[in-house]
Amino acid sequence: MTTTQQFVTIEGRQVAIEGERNLLEIIRKAGIDLPTFCYHSELSVYGACRLCLVEVAGRGVQGACSTPPEPGLVIKVNTPQLREIRKIAVELLLANHDQSCPSCFKNSDCKLMDIARRVGVTSVRFKPVQTPAPLDTSSPSLVRDPNKCVLCGDCVRMCSEIQGIGAIGFAFRGHQTAVLPAFGKNLADGECVGCGQCANVCPTGALVPRSEIEEVMAALADPAKTVVAQVAPAVRVGLGECFATPAGDPVMGRMVAALKRLGFESVYDTTFAADLTVIEEGQEFLTRAAAGEKLPQFTSCCPGWVQFAEQSFPNLLPNLSSCRSPQQMFGSLVKEMLPAKLGIARKDLVIVSIMPCTAKKFEARRPEFAKDGSPDVDFVLTTQELARMIDGSGLRFNDLPPESLDMPFGFGTGAGVIFGASGGVTEAVLRFAAEKITGKTLASVDFHEVRGESGLREAVLEVGGKTLRLAVVHGLANARAVAEQVVAGTCDYDLIEVMACPGGCIGGAGQPVPKDLADRKRRTRELYQCDKTFPLHKAQDNMFVTECYDKFLGDVGGHKAHDLLHTHYQSRRRVSDETLVLLSGDPAQTKVRVRVCLGTSCHLRGAQDILTGMLTHIVEQGLAHAVDVRASFCFEQCANGPTVEMDGEIMNHCTLEGVLAALDRNLKNPLSQPVKAAPSCGCSCGK
Repeated sequence: MTTTQQFVTIEGRQVAIEGERNLLEIIRKAGIDLPTFCYHSELSVYGACRLCLVEVAGRGVQGACSTPPEPGLVIKVNTPQLREIRKIAVELLLANHDQSCPSCFKNSDCKLMDIARRVGVTSVRFKPVQTPAPLDTSSPSLVRDPNKCVLCGDCVRMCSEIQGIGAIGFAFRGHQTAVLPAFGKNLADGECVGCGQCANVCPTGALVPRSEIEEVMAALADPAKTVVAQVAPAVRVGLGECFATPAGDPVMGRMVAALKRLGFESVYDTTFAADLTVIEEGQEFLTRAAAGEKLPQFTSCCPGWVQFAEQSFPNLLPNLSSCRSPQQMFGSLVKEMLPAKLGIARKDLVIVSIMPCTAKKFEARRPEFAKDGSPDVDFVLTTQELARMIDGSGLRFNDLPPESLDMPFGFGTGAGVIFGASGGVTEAVLRFAAEKITGKTLASVDFHEVRGESGLREAVLEVGGKTLRLAVVHGLANARAVAEQVVAGTCDYDLIEVMACPGGCIGGAGQPVPKDLADRKRRTRELYQCDKTFPLHKAQDNMFVTECYDKFLGDVGGHKAHDLLHTHYQSRRRVSDETLVLLSGDPAQTKVRVRVCLGTSCHLRGAQDILTGMLTHIVEQGLAHAVDVRASFCFEQCANGPTVEMDGEIMNHCTLEGVLAALDRNLKNPLSQPVKAAPSCGCSCGK
């Protein structure tokens, strides 16, 4: 019998080549867990950590992640030489690593600690060459500790390749190399949208979700406060993994029991607010479609996407649904209803969200989601943070008898629960809109056309004689591509769902870090299984939501509903404190002040060439003493770029020739006031 099967030999055993992209994948298939920091199957191959080195007969030491498999290769993975190389590599990392491991957020799930143990590091033979750097605590979503960075580049590639933002990158060279936000700024001052996917792939504690555990514990201990929790749909299929249950196993009952024992007065389900979102957003979509205005309609449930749109596509903000996210709908509604019912002041009701998402922490602090300085949602805990609270309180999670959610805000439908998976919002809206369009009860509530795993999915549905064109997107790089098509008018969608995180909320950065991609798939599968086991599957069938409209909110999309359940958006600068001085001129001279926008839109239209040409002209003409040139990062006039400001006058659609002509005019007739020279100190120092 003949065979065309091809093999490599790994430690004396033949292993078939079956489409693996590199030796690392085929070695892992052979049952050998070769260590690595910088390899993720969904990211590009980087080869920085040098831990997955192998010996290939006739070729010497090779990086397994960057070497494709070839028939006949003979590979050794555990020779004395390889073990020593790995050990030295880990020791070099540890030499410059903050070793405050017991207090590190990642101490129970640290890849560096695990690999150091596996390669046998018991001491570090090298001295540190870097000085400690300050923590970056500027972001409400994340904490960046450069002292724990091992330069694996995982965060850089995740932010650039999957999210398409590039909020962090490598700076400097040699032993000074560091991973930093643009221009050395803090995370909060750059393009970061708080999605936290960088923290999801960070193998150490260099990037972690910002913890609010202490604040929540203080609120629980305050007898003057009534503390309630809302739990997002995706958390029920994520929390169990923190306690060694199989990935995706729903644990809502035990979670409720744990929250009650921690001291929460009531525990509610965010799926209630997701049902509200379906009705408000679905009605908004039908109204827009009937009028043919503000289409396509983008979903607005994901705060990472919303901030990304505000920063990068402000001209598309009218296309976003005005609906608040389920988290913020819940906070607004409950803080309006519960205080009177409980006989307490609004300020004494504390709402804690349990979310799979780090961007929700930023969202809860948006000023539009507060009333008289009191936020609608007081604190946001990620799934990981809740697990730490449970573990730190000594509760044996897996032994807790399940308890029920509290009514009425603890009741939701299957439409609300599938919000946690990519495509779930679209399907939930379809279950509402289809019945509204046809006037008939759906025979089947499943819309498999919008389900799947790819980062961009398209579907065309015929509903009641109407054609609906839909797109489902996850990952902000995919969102950028679709948004650019919408701006260019090259696509024809009616409704576009966008989730920042891969797979949707089930892959949020607040969830337990998945061991492999199959974990995310299991979480998604279990959410749809939860939908099947729920008694109701359409938001419009939620009797508690109906009662809320009848007794409190009034009409769908009416004045009160709009006040409590809708919001507005604003254009945001991608980089705050945004000017960089390129030429400062002579302080004793009258100066022409020039600012050139280098934001994404202007950059793509040639702003960099204008800036370079202008600087060259100024230097060649000997004008550096008379001109102050700065780079800016957004004039909020993205559609009119390249944009230049000269002595307070904004110029759009600039060319180099036009800017140089304007500069020549301003130098002859300067508008700037002379700057007085600083008085001499009277000594020989020259000052």
